[in-house]
Amino acid sequence: MEQQDLNRRLLLALALSFFVFIGYSYFFPAPTPSQSTQQTAASTHQTPSVDTASDTSTPAASSATAAATAPVQTATAPLATVRSENFIITVDAFGRIAQVELLEAKYRDDEGNNLKMLNVDKVKPLEVRFSDAKLNEEAFKTPYVNAGNQSIDLGEGEQTLTLTQTLSSVTVTKKITFKPTGEYSVTVATSASTPYFITPGHRPEADHSMYMLVRGALIKGADNIIHTIEDGDAEGYEKFQNAKIASAFDRYVASIFFDFDKGLNVSILKEANGDPLIFVQGADTLTLSAYIGPKEQRILEAIHPELTDAIEFGWFSFLAKPFFTVLLWINDYVGNWGWAIILFTLLVKVVLFPLSYKGMMSMQKLKDLAPKMKDIKEKYKGDPAKMNAQMMEMYKKHGANPMGGCLPLLLQIPVFFALYRVLLNADELQGAPWILWIENLAVMDPYFILPVLMGASMWFQQKITPSNFTDPLQEKIFKWFPVIMTVFFIYFPSGLVLYWLVNNLFTIAQQYFINHMYEKHKAAAIAAHKKAKD
Repeated sequence: MEQQDLNRRLLLALALSFFVFIGYSYFFPAPTPSQSTQQTAASTHQTPSVDTASDTSTPAASSATAAATAPVQTATAPLATVRSENFIITVDAFGRIAQVELLEAKYRDDEGNNLKMLNVDKVKPLEVRFSDAKLNEEAFKTPYVNAGNQSIDLGEGEQTLTLTQTLSSVTVTKKITFKPTGEYSVTVATSASTPYFITPGHRPEADHSMYMLVRGALIKGADNIIHTIEDGDAEGYEKFQNAKIASAFDRYVASIFFDFDKGLNVSILKEANGDPLIFVQGADTLTLSAYIGPKEQRILEAIHPELTDAIEFGWFSFLAKPFFTVLLWINDYVGNWGWAIILFTLLVKVVLFPLSYKGMMSMQKLKDLAPKMKDIKEKYKGDPAKMNAQMMEMYKKHGANPMGGCLPLLLQIPVFFALYRVLLNADELQGAPWILWIENLAVMDPYFILPVLMGASMWFQQKITPSNFTDPLQEKIFKWFPVIMTVFFIYFPSGLVLYWLVNNLFTIAQQYFINHMYEKHKAAAIAAHKKAKD
């Protein structure tokens, strides 16, 4: 009885942790774009500065703790427009990527408008800032000159854009080579030696959902350790020498700098609201590789296999990444992400079945032993040591494991949260249909059919699962659990709801099978006992 109560408490803890993990985002949503813009308006003009206590020829201010202001630039005609089959990139008068418009149908909103990745009021990719405050102020007033084509078509392959900015003491030349995949390389050269920094920009703001997601900056260091600095958590003094990846990322898209050979010297600037802003240190000539666009596994892998580390899945990445790899492999064969999710759920159930089988069989034995356990408690209630010894002897005699029911529950916790991250963050699910009314697994079920079925399956699963609640409050919570979960899942992406529904259905089938096997086991044991008596 105590062990069954312990298992119920464990399941209750799992349910409450789910509400904290998932429900928090509903009650404390992230700031809206307008709120975020107001909070960071002042910080968008900060620039890393040189530590005067050190040699001014070295940008020791990669600590990014000091700031100087620069004028706000008014909107001007773009210097260049870069077009490919999947995107349009606009380069503004200050040599920055002003906007990235994704052309694929799956990124369009309900009105049919293409997705624009960048917030026009935030720091833009390829913005250069000088450590010299006066030079920096001049740079923000002096536009670049484009001596080449203003309209670039990537239909025939990569193209190079050369921009020049002439300042009083230095001339800056910026060469950007664009590729049709969204990859590009940039070389910044100065005519005189002066410390400067270049940024991949403030993270894209292409997703405004209320789900609890990780957004901000991701740095993969020279030691291959991945550091994630979430929005609101920047300290302003983070430094990473010879980093391999520096990514400003949103849910599905990112602006990334990378160098897997020499590495990048990265510093983080803290914006007024605590958001991280990545800067890469440069001097004289700096060449780096970059990417801006969706975080699709196959695209990033084709550019460089290590670049897939820029796809962030949160706390359970160690499980989420192999799960996602398996999902991709299944989808390659079935050609439908909905069926891939179903088959993956079945695969997880099969892998965990031996443990689930032992745990559930043990719980069935404990249920049958409940009357004997009660008798032992009554008989030895004044002697806890003797009572525990008798309990353990009974468990051993009947082959029951008092902890057997806990392990399957514990294993489900990391599995669920890893899949939760995969199904929320995988760009591949955007616009991916399943069957009939499910035309996009990345958005909610428009008719609420899957959430209702999911809730009904949870209720039925509870009904066929033996319960021995000793606490009336726990019993009431669990009775309402399917209803509460249905309400939560109404607005969840249909891909995630599909996983939960299918998982419930497989669990119900598993419960019926185990109940049947246990009855056969009991019948065989009774027959053997009678035969032994005869």
